[in-house]
Amino acid sequence: MNDMGIDFDAVREKLPVKSAGEDFIMIDDLSEVPFFNYPTKVDISAAIICLKGYAKGSVDLKPCYYAVNDFVIIHPGQILQYTYRSDDFSALLIVMSQRFTETMELGMKDVFPVFLYLKENPVVHLNEEEIAHLQDYFHILKQTVQQTSNPYRMEMVRLLSKAFFYGINNFNQLREEYATQKDKKDMLFDAFYRLVLQHYKDSREVSFYAGKLCLTPKHLSVVIKKTTGKSAFEWINDHVVLEAKWLLRTSSLTIQQISEELNFPNQSFFGKFFKRKVGVSPKEYRGK
Repeated sequence: MNDMGIDFDAVREKLPVKSAGEDFIMIDDLSEVPFFNYPTKVDISAAIICLKGYAKGSVDLKPCYYAVNDFVIIHPGQILQYTYRSDDFSALLIVMSQRFTETMELGMKDVFPVFLYLKENPVVHLNEEEIAHLQDYFHILKQTVQQTSNPYRMEMVRLLSKAFFYGINNFNQLREEYATQKDKKDMLFDAFYRLVLQHYKDSREVSFYAGKLCLTPKHLSVVIKKTTGKSAFEWINDHVVLEAKWLLRTSSLTIQQISEELNFPNQSFFGKFFKRKVGVSPKEYRGK
């Protein structure tokens, strides 16, 4: 693990892992995890169950505060920073590789509204009963992961994890907060956003993504806007800006090299794009 990124193997190698399986890790106390004071891109999924105290950091460069009875979901590709925890802070941590989450084969039609909400709002405060349910899931999962002689161990872990994610779909706080999004289940957004994560350096044109989805740019734009409240163009540009911010703050690349990395025609074009979106130039942002 380094300041530039975290993948599953880095977590397995560097963190205080107590219970692990292939592509699946459980950590009993997040307070044992060292700080990473620079924005760090992750290539994992993670769930945090906060039991005591509080911690601070950021998710996608936005300040993030989580405390007792908070539940946090981290998605692959997000940029994290973990900077402070109170002396009494304690939390449970589940880490999954992308391979593992893909094999769970979640019914995205059912869980999509929650995942969309959690991507934009990763911290949800739960009541005592809901936190207790999550702790029960954690301990059952932990016991299963530790059954190393069981040939069906990881299949059981996969099914229990699937139940875990379906279970959070029914939490009262989540139901209330995404209730207005219940009719926004079009899976087109999921396919579109996966393409953005893969190709944001290749193209910022809606027509590029529409072509890959065999749709007209107009149809894609209308559906994405209706589904998320943001246009397809905004989703693409927002991800490019997020990547630019991360590179400016964490890498030693020059601004010219960053503009090339993000496939801008020249540094001037990149500078104008960045200032229009962020309000300051790349140089000013890096110097903050």
